[in-house]
Amino acid sequence: MVRAQFVRYVLVGLGLNAGLYAMYLLLTWRIMGSEAAMTITLSVGTLLSFLANRRLTFRHRGDRLAALRRFLACYAIIYLLDFIALWVFAGQMGLPHQIVQGCAILVLPLLAFMMQRYWVFPASAGTVGPIAPRITR
Repeated sequence: MVRAQFVRYVLVGLGLNAGLYAMYLLLTWRIMGSEAAMTITLSVGTLLSFLANRRLTFRHRGDRLAALRRFLACYAIIYLLDFIALWVFAGQMGLPHQIVQGCAILVLPLLAFMMQRYWVFPASAGTVGPIAPRITR
């Protein structure tokens, strides 16, 4: 079950992140700085990710509002780590922001998967899974 969820998570994530990274590059090309562009793309990506991962990846049927609150907390942590990475590696150390952000979108989703799998969309909260056999007497 975890393997199938991870494969679905990767496929959803690849599609979303490719589009969002292209949007990030477009925004930073001439319109705004890297932190503002990251904030916009992460905000759009968070909403799309919640909808796609809740339905497709984890097939969650539990309380949507509770899951959304946990999801937003999860992505607040992801946002903070992403912002710090840009600030430290691009802002303070002078590495190209494109490379820093490219690395972040490879590493941070692994943390997000673990948080979503075990906290945001837990199996005990209505996730579709194997049906336990009914014991009759």
